[in-house]
Amino acid sequence: MLYLTLIVCFLISIVMTPLIKKLAFLIGATDRPNQRKVHQSIMPRLGGLAIFVSFIAGIFLIRPENPYSFAILLGSLIIIITGFCDDLFELPAKYKLLGQLAAACCVVFLGDLQVVFINLPFGGQLQFGLLSIPFTILWIVGITNAINLIDGLDGLAAGVSSIALITISGIAFIQGNFYVVAVGLIVLASTIGFLFYNFHPAKIFMGDTGALFLGFIISVLSLLGFKNVTFISFIIPVIILGVPISDTLFAIIRRIINKQPLSAPDKSHLHHCMLRMGFSHRQTVLLIYAMAAFFGLVAVIFSQARIGGALFLIGIVVLIIEIIAEKIGLMGKDHRPLLNIMRTLTTEKNRS
Repeated sequence: MLYLTLIVCFLISIVMTPLIKKLAFLIGATDRPNQRKVHQSIMPRLGGLAIFVSFIAGIFLIRPENPYSFAILLGSLIIIITGFCDDLFELPAKYKLLGQLAAACCVVFLGDLQVVFINLPFGGQLQFGLLSIPFTILWIVGITNAINLIDGLDGLAAGVSSIALITISGIAFIQGNFYVVAVGLIVLASTIGFLFYNFHPAKIFMGDTGALFLGFIISVLSLLGFKNVTFISFIIPVIILGVPISDTLFAIIRRIINKQPLSAPDKSHLHHCMLRMGFSHRQTVLLIYAMAAFFGLVAVIFSQARIGGALFLIGIVVLIIEIIAEKIGLMGKDHRPLLNIMRTLTTEKNRS
């Protein structure tokens, strides 16, 4: 039944996307080019609505029995309404945040989904206590915005989200969490159908309707798959979402260094830096796909590793991220502490 449902979701997304494109032009939900954006012509938004309609159809077809289902569907509806309104009216940031908080609270309070504790690698537990609710809400809102931030090139957010969904579903299958597998694959099939129209050169953007929805679903599925487990397991979703999380973290660092507001827009995200390095639009997207796939592979290996190997793997991954970030200028052209140290050591070695 699941295989048939995935085919139906894929086909619904394929059929719905051109219809949503017409609707977007009809109601004025379009994205106009400006100095911060890469596209050069007016583009329809709302593409995420096709993903959502396909997702809802898939959920009603298989009707997965789980105490979290109602809360997830209600939260998804709130996030879709928030994204729809932003694509149509360009909401102020505070109203978008309010919608994201409302969606997160649905899952936390109605679904009773909270990260209560983490088993530490060398014994003992980290109990969140009163912080369990704000921590869980922060995770959902943070990942939702991280996916939204990388939605800057044709097919980028949809492709990276698809890779994350494949990884989450794969690890959930290994662990026997078939609810996460079913929901993750339904969203994946819906997103791939949309990606046919969104890959470069895109015919439609997913808009905040799609980026917020994908971020919300991915954040919730990662919690469902890996909550209240070991420290090692808790790191898995962080690794899976390595591309959007690292891009967001470096954006925060960059703005602190430059003494800018954290919400200030700029053109120094990962995809902007790679475009400036001379990569084409399509090459940049494919390279970031490869990075996301690398993180996904590391997460799968990480999930099966012993504590010592897992901690070593974390160190290697963090080192690679930092070197790449400094090489391409994610924190700014002049902020390269690790590369400067390596250069100094190399110079001293050559002198001796």
